[in-house]
Amino acid sequence: MKILCLDDEYLALQMLEMCVKKVKPDAEVSSFDDQDDLLEEAEKNSCDVAFLDIHMRGMNGVEVAKRLKQINPKMNIIFVTGFSEYKADAMDMRASGYIMKPVTKEEVARELEELRFPIIPKNDALLKIQCFGNFDVFLPDGTPVRFERSKSKEIFAYLVHRHGSSCSTREIAAALFEDEPYDKKQQSYLQTLISAMMKSLKKVGAEKAINKSYNALSVNPAVLDCDYYRFAELDAGAVNAYANEYMSQYYWADFMFNDF
Repeated sequence: MKILCLDDEYLALQMLEMCVKKVKPDAEVSSFDDQDDLLEEAEKNSCDVAFLDIHMRGMNGVEVAKRLKQINPKMNIIFVTGFSEYKADAMDMRASGYIMKPVTKEEVARELEELRFPIIPKNDALLKIQCFGNFDVFLPDGTPVRFERSKSKEIFAYLVHRHGSSCSTREIAAALFEDEPYDKKQQSYLQTLISAMMKSLKKVGAEKAINKSYNALSVNPAVLDCDYYRFAELDAGAVNAYANEYMSQYYWADFMFNDF
């Protein structure tokens, strides 16, 4: 989890940062006393949560929140203030939370437990998926996942592209084999490839990345850390990482991404 803190009062910023780090010791916490510096960091690397003081010299916290929402509409904004009259402005921003000063770790913990846009920590993902550039699959520690058959990996890529939508085996065959007839021979080959895909995922403890039903498959997005999914959520880091290449090794992916 990446958390940004903003307050133009040094002692107040120190107190806020200390409370956040006590509540989330594993989080990446960055503190700023300048609004433009925080916005620059959010633009470059995005963030999951921003604690913003409302009453500041220059650009106030509500204005900063509006800029952050342009960077990532699903960024969790938690306002921090010593002035209760700003609460209406904060609620108009559909903020995730609101804390009155002086900040306590109990209040910070409560707000982080009840985020408007819940966060799936990267460490909880079974797999890390790279779609921009060539498609590739990694364990959370960066170890590449090896697929015994290249076509099995391509099936997984197609399912990742479908972002959790159920896909029939006929539909998968149409994407991977284009104009080839969907006959018994192809159906048998496809089942062999799917079995090989599941075997490769099971070897690394990631079989739950696939949902299987009768004659259909889908991925479980909740257990995947995927740059394409982050792009879809307008995550600034993922948006900046996209360089007009999407699953480059697959002919079907280029025009399908344009449909996004």
